[in-house]
Amino acid sequence: MSHGPRTGLAAVSAALLAMSRHLEVRDVLKTIVASARELLDAEYAALGVPDDHGGFAQFVVDGVSDAQWKAIGPLPRQHGILAAMLREARTERLADVREDPRFEGWPAAHPDMSDFLGLPVKDGDETIGALFLANKKCPKPQGGCGFTQEDEELLGILAQHAAIALTNARLYERSRELTIAEERSRLAHELHDAVSQKLFSLRLTAQAAAKLVDRDPDRAKEELQHVVELAAEATDELRAAVVELRPAALDEDGLVATLRTQIQVLDRAHGAHVTFETGGIRALPAAQEEAMLRVAQEALHNALRHSGAEKVEVTLHKRGAGAVLRVTDDGSGFDPRTVRSAGRHLGLVSMRDRASGAGGRLAVESEPGKGTTIEMEVPGG
Repeated sequence: MSHGPRTGLAAVSAALLAMSRHLEVRDVLKTIVASARELLDAEYAALGVPDDHGGFAQFVVDGVSDAQWKAIGPLPRQHGILAAMLREARTERLADVREDPRFEGWPAAHPDMSDFLGLPVKDGDETIGALFLANKKCPKPQGGCGFTQEDEELLGILAQHAAIALTNARLYERSRELTIAEERSRLAHELHDAVSQKLFSLRLTAQAAAKLVDRDPDRAKEELQHVVELAAEATDELRAAVVELRPAALDEDGLVATLRTQIQVLDRAHGAHVTFETGGIRALPAAQEEAMLRVAQEALHNALRHSGAEKVEVTLHKRGAGAVLRVTDDGSGFDPRTVRSAGRHLGLVSMRDRASGAGGRLAVESEPGKGTTIEMEVPGG
């Protein structure tokens, strides 16, 4: 490297401090990429966070102008060198990426790259991203790579801290989401109480009017009775929508009633047919009920938003002292082995975390073209 030891240490320190100052995930990613490019004196740097479907949920570059990035087109897929880094979780240092047999080309507007240094960003044993640099700004050895073993070690240190910064940023965003959810819950309670009172008054008024009308009383009573029925239906609809808004209904209604109401709302709101079947369930410890509700919501979201399913079945049954939740769809499915090897499947990770945090387990069965089944079991109390 061109930096002396003191300059190198100062640069690393500055990079780590810059990463720790940001709490938003996108800002953290940008800081990591800019710090890596500056630290290793590269022309280009990028960091990709894999999504659930063979692409990247987020992909941040440094050294490419906004106009260039727009001309390049859609985000890359997980193929070629990027796929290898995510799948095999190992560092790649290449003299010329274009000559590697795994290289699959790039869009016409993509800048030309030669020497390449890339490595996975890992949280424990799990790969949560791919960080890579290209075109070291230095004289290249004949047929060799401008990036050195020292560069590789330095980028490895940066990647370790990048994983910490990225995890912290995600925790911050999750905490903020929980705060927003709590406020939504409070507002939902107030909305529910106010609207229910108004609709109840409407029903009473309509009933009274039906008794007081003298002119064509039979017809008036029929019409006003219809008003009563519509008001009752509106009350039910609003109650269902409010329960969907606030998971706090668990405290009042319990897991079975909350799930049933939310699934009824989803069945009305989506083209897919969503069903719920349950039996023999007793009250579970609060933490287990909340985890089951959250897993059901995540699995339903995936099935209804991403899989193209026409039918989604949710079942909740007693097993020993505990319970088993199963969400099955007839959607597009996926290969769980590919997902695990390609990187972090955020939805599955979240569900597994919730299941293990409640002392339970999560199993996933899926196959391309044959739908998906998510099963969660908790031990009870």
